Amino acid sequence: MSSATLPDIAGWDVPSLRAAVSVLTAVADRLPAWRARMEVVGRSLGHADCWYGPAATAAAAALQEVSTAATAVTAALTESLEQAAQLLVSADTAQELAEQALATAAAVPVELDGDGRVTGPLPESSGAGPDAGSTAAVLRAEALAGDAVYAAGSAALAASAAADALAPLGVASSLAPATFDDLSWLLAVSGPATPPPPPSADAGPDQVAAWWAALSTAARSSAIAGHPARIGALDGVPTWARDRANRLLLGRELADPARPGHAVAESVSTEIREREERGEDVQLHQFRPDEGLVALALGDLDEADAVAVLVPGVGTDAAYDLDAVADDAAAVAHATGAAAPELAVATVAWLGYRAPPLARALSTSAARSGGPALDRALDGLVAARSTDPPRTTVLAHSYGTVVSERAAQAPGVLAADSVVLLGSPGMDGDADALEAAEVYEASSRSDYVTWLEVHGEQTWDTGFGASALPTDDDMGHSDYYDPDRPTLPAMGEVVAGTWEPR
Repeated sequence: MSSATLPDIAGWDVPSLRAAVSVLTAVADRLPAWRARMEVVGRSLGHADCWYGPAATAAAAALQEVSTAATAVTAALTESLEQAAQLLVSADTAQELAEQALATAAAVPVELDGDGRVTGPLPESSGAGPDAGSTAAVLRAEALAGDAVYAAGSAALAASAAADALAPLGVASSLAPATFDDLSWLLAVSGPATPPPPPSADAGPDQVAAWWAALSTAARSSAIAGHPARIGALDGVPTWARDRANRLLLGRELADPARPGHAVAESVSTEIREREERGEDVQLHQFRPDEGLVALALGDLDEADAVAVLVPGVGTDAAYDLDAVADDAAAVAHATGAAAPELAVATVAWLGYRAPPLARALSTSAARSGGPALDRALDGLVAARSTDPPRTTVLAHSYGTVVSERAAQAPGVLAADSVVLLGSPGMDGDADALEAAEVYEASSRSDYVTWLEVHGEQTWDTGFGASALPTDDDMGHSDYYDPDRPTLPAMGEVVAGTWEPR
């Protein structure tokens, strides 16, 4: 899918894909009830007075084996279907955008190559040079094509993740299990049954947190060891467990240089090692290297009184920029500690969305997917600590402010006490639309991005309704986290909840 051309994308058979996912969903939905019936029979055998001895023991063990295998299949299918749902959304979006791009180009008329770029000269007007209307249409066609290719890439990643989720069942192998004995051997079924699988993909972090709370210590350890990819990605599970699971995944990724996420894994491993060697507490809160998604926490997210989540802007890549975003997170933690020395603080370098390159800074595709991801991540932090939620602040820089706005538009209320907008390229709504009790913004006079209004109203305009944080007139777009500038100490006070306008 990732190498599909624009005509290929427009011709995708999405209805057939949707039908296939529907069939698999029906199978996954029926497996738990079927497994429960097997377990009832197994328990009845264990208490039957009429049948005992080696045969009865063997029958009970066989039913236990079937139940355990069904649990593993259910968990793998559920995880795969979560990715398949994202695949459907991305594929449908990509196809629609591709069709629009081709139709817009045909109306000019111009030809688009497989990557969505115009080939050949533009139609000329009656005067000299290209027609203005045609030029605008061409730009729109190329923009639509770019969004289509981006969505197709997301579909390809989701398709790969859906297949990877079935790998523990041997589905990805050329020797995929053809019989139950094959599957049983592959899963090495023995001992007690695995923990019950997490709630379905459409369940919220609150339900995930309730599921986790109901597990025994042994079941939690088994879930982490047996399903690290699933546990490490579940919003609502405490960060200590996600960190343990994600480090297992990190080790596997590092062991195979041929894996597509190896460069991200090396970046994460280096960052963790160097910080832990300096005595810093580090938690790998999110790790999806194939998609370039990482969230690295400095401090203890399960115990912190105040949490800051840093959402970076365009051009941020986990393989190359994690250290820079983590440095900013460390600077915020230091500033917060200076503002409130008694406070336990944790900051998160949240690279939980695929930031667009600079050339695509005008597109909202990344924000449309990143916003809901940020919203769910914040909900997960609160759900995992429902009895003692921390004060949570979102620190969004540049395009990250667009992502934060999309997060606020997701269902439910944004789980943040305060939002800080740094160098924003503009926002559609006002401060109230961000759904936080406190909204702040910082815009230097020398930061040209804050004058562009490419994504909406300027946040420094009084009508937007945000409280201004101090800046220096000569600060550039990347200077807001600079320790020698006035914005960082003010951010520390916001995170601590002690900020008062000077």
